[in-house]
Amino acid sequence: MTPGTWFGFLLASIVIAVTPGPGAVISMSSGLRHGYRAALGAILGLQTAILLHLSVVAVGLGAVLAASEAAFDLVKFVGAAYLVWLGIQKWRAPASALADAESRPDHQSLYLQGLLVNLTNPKAIVFIGALVPQFVTPGLPQLPQYLVIALTLCLTDIVVMSVYALAASRFSGWFHDPARVRAQNRLFGGLFVSAGTLLALSSRPG
Repeated sequence: MTPGTWFGFLLASIVIAVTPGPGAVISMSSGLRHGYRAALGAILGLQTAILLHLSVVAVGLGAVLAASEAAFDLVKFVGAAYLVWLGIQKWRAPASALADAESRPDHQSLYLQGLLVNLTNPKAIVFIGALVPQFVTPGLPQLPQYLVIALTLCLTDIVVMSVYALAASRFSGWFHDPARVRAQNRLFGGLFVSAGTLLALSSRPG
């Protein structure tokens, strides 16, 4: 991968990361409710899923998912159902739980949520499968190129998701009033359900 090719991939990675999606929603929701340090667990879960997506693409399984409508739909509906479930749980969360959640965040649960949100998004696998090969030079060793790609994707996404989480965490002090807590629970619950619905209604890229 030449410097020019890498720079092009970096720009593409930034565009992908800043485009609002389920990852941004969970980063903001975690940052608002638990603060940035806890939200970092969810962000790391998102990155683990990206690495797994890249591994799938590297061994050629991404092409299978892109070609098989049944496989794509299976993963799609599992991911949509999970997002809707998260939204319902968020909507129903107690309005008085914000202060307690800030002091005792469940880091493992946040990590698993981030992992599953990205892992069950087949469009992410197909999109990475369509994007990454364009920046891999066939005549050069594949492993070093994929390592550079993985590092670029993850670092870019960590920075962008951190900005989302930090921005949301700035408003956490406003949400000690039960009415405001209830409002943010329903806002993010609605966003999760909307993301799940959009995923369920989506079709394979291309």
